[in-house]
Amino acid sequence: MRIDRDCIGELFVPDDVLYGVHTLRAMHNFPITDEKVDPAIISSYLQIKKAAAIANQKAGSLAGNKAALIISACNQLLFSGDFKDFCVPAIQGGAGTSTNMNVNEVVSQLAMKISAQGGKAAISIHPNDDVNCAQSTNDTYPTAGKMAMLKKLTPLLNSVDRLCQTLADKAEEYADAIKVGRTQLQDAVPTTFGRSFSAYASLFHRDYDRLKKAAEVLRVVNLGGTAIGTGINTTSEYQEQIIPTLNKVAHLSLIQADDLVDATQNSDAFTTISSAMKMLAADLSKFSNDLRLLSSGPQAGLNELVLPKKAAGSSIMPGKVNPIIPEVVNQVAFEVIGNDVTVTMAAESGQLELNAFEPIMFRAILMSEQHLVKAVTTLVDNCVAGIKVNVDHCRHEVEHSSIAATILSPLLGYEETTRLIKTAVAHKQSVKELVKEQRLLPNQLIDELFSPEVLTNAKKLNSKHSVASSSN
Repeated sequence: MRIDRDCIGELFVPDDVLYGVHTLRAMHNFPITDEKVDPAIISSYLQIKKAAAIANQKAGSLAGNKAALIISACNQLLFSGDFKDFCVPAIQGGAGTSTNMNVNEVVSQLAMKISAQGGKAAISIHPNDDVNCAQSTNDTYPTAGKMAMLKKLTPLLNSVDRLCQTLADKAEEYADAIKVGRTQLQDAVPTTFGRSFSAYASLFHRDYDRLKKAAEVLRVVNLGGTAIGTGINTTSEYQEQIIPTLNKVAHLSLIQADDLVDATQNSDAFTTISSAMKMLAADLSKFSNDLRLLSSGPQAGLNELVLPKKAAGSSIMPGKVNPIIPEVVNQVAFEVIGNDVTVTMAAESGQLELNAFEPIMFRAILMSEQHLVKAVTTLVDNCVAGIKVNVDHCRHEVEHSSIAATILSPLLGYEETTRLIKTAVAHKQSVKELVKEQRLLPNQLIDELFSPEVLTNAKKLNSKHSVASSSN
């Protein structure tokens, strides 16, 4: 055991761990969850500490041998991925101070161990004075959070892009598959599954664009602002060097905020990414609802889509198969929308020069990113890619749908068309047959009117047709 000290007092720390008193206090103070700070935040923090050591050495604020040891410790942790000593709970008070100090302590202890290799006398590396030189939790923690979000945003963008492409492929595959359109769950004019799938692709393209715009907002960071954005305890050389140096280390194209005070005290960047994911979640849920509805039955439902069969659906009903992939996507969507409420409440609860509630925002946002990636991936791979349209059934439904008679309104008028629809429904007869039976229009024109191309407005009816010209 070793004794470690802070402003409150002393604690015994096990010799075989790299963390210190600040980390121990956090573990004791925040027994909310066993979930630790996301590894993406830790790796981002290590990149910040590495970049800060380089920038501080260039600025003359940190001795070269200390900077080299800090850099070496950060590299070792980053390359090994051994994050066992980063054990601060994800939900924490202190605006992220415990996370920052956990990183400072681990890097400090490891740097001193490296310096003592080969029997040399250890060089003292102080967590605050050296590892945290020219930094504050208030500029490093939000920067690490944004970096982590950007890293996790890339796979999310890729998964949404795959969904768009898969839907575009389905639109092409079923371009001519006619179906009954529906509004308010009631039969409406016919359309095609090509148009339906294309519309879904357009929907998710907008989600992709919103996420891309959110990424640009996340690239603006307050690193260099220290405590409240004024840059106290930094040098001008450090402030000029830290972002370019960090970009070389992390390859994220970060930008230092023009107003560091604003960037330190306000959290709208986090509501921007959370809102974009909320919209994606809402759209995924709507799409999943449609898939479940369109594949319902098969005997007593719509039975227009056949989803890939992925698991037995009942312990009591043989042969039943449920739409389990859309169902799990629905549930992820509910979670993400709830996470957005958390982010919104935390963002508006910040006071004056700092928001103390970034830990819960970061947890919510990073969880949403991670779960959305997995939800969209399983939706594409285990559902959308294998969807089949029940083409013959859909065509039969259109041909026997009285709502298809809407095409007659410009020729026969609304009231006459309504009469035909009521008669067809009462006698369980198709409107097309009824119009031919009553000789209201020439047979050739009737066949053209009720063709899939005209019904779906893919082909315009010749403008010469009118009640007068077609009544002979």
